Amino acid sequence: MSLVVLKLGGSVVTDKDQPETVDEAGLAAAADAVATLAESGRVVVVHGGGSFGHHHAAEHGVSSEVGSHDARGVRAIHDAMKRLNDAVLDALADRGVSALPVHPLSAGAREADGSLSLPLAATETMLDEGFVPVLHGDVIAHAGKGATIVSGDDLVVSLASGLGADRVGLCSTVPGVLDADGDVIPEITAFADAADALGGSESTDVTGGMAAKVRKLLALGAPAHVFGPEGLSAFVAGESPGTVIRGE
Repeated sequence: MSLVVLKLGGSVVTDKDQPETVDEAGLAAAADAVATLAESGRVVVVHGGGSFGHHHAAEHGVSSEVGSHDARGVRAIHDAMKRLNDAVLDALADRGVSALPVHPLSAGAREADGSLSLPLAATETMLDEGFVPVLHGDVIAHAGKGATIVSGDDLVVSLASGLGADRVGLCSTVPGVLDADGDVIPEITAFADAADALGGSESTDVTGGMAAKVRKLLALGAPAHVFGPEGLSAFVAGESPGTVIRGE
């Protein structure tokens, strides 16, 4: 049975400019899409932090590179992400999806060189038993740095590679990776294809923006589709909305 890894950007399911505010319409549409995918195959969902995680991470000075040994601060970031994760799980449950949480803080770690160690036994067993695992951007123990941020994009790469995903989708608020004229780049096979056009996120984001996303997705063995909310139904239908990123 095919496996789809779908990332819902924090900007899709939350209002990133209003602390801890769910975008109800965005979350509902995303949950509908996951429910449709789950009817025909195995699905792993990853969601970003949006106005929940990024707000608290910025407040406590924690990023993917800068860590903290302040347990209270780490808990504040993690607890905010759990609140968003609960909202996502509830929306999926309302649609009959057997979704269960996987919290990266308790499941993985970063090595001193920054590489992510994310054991997948629990996630794989959930899939085998008919559940839909739902992971999220989080704080994670980082050797030599205390705890740092692990982005949803990093999780997608580990999950897709480790579980042998057939399709990868990343839904954000932009229709794809845009060129210098604001047009969607249909395909990227090397970072140089889009290097001149790539920039960061407009809202508070501690995980690196689009440039970092493209670099990570080029490392995948499976093609990854980057698209906006309007492309979600097309992706669910097996089409190729937005930008397709595939490393050569």
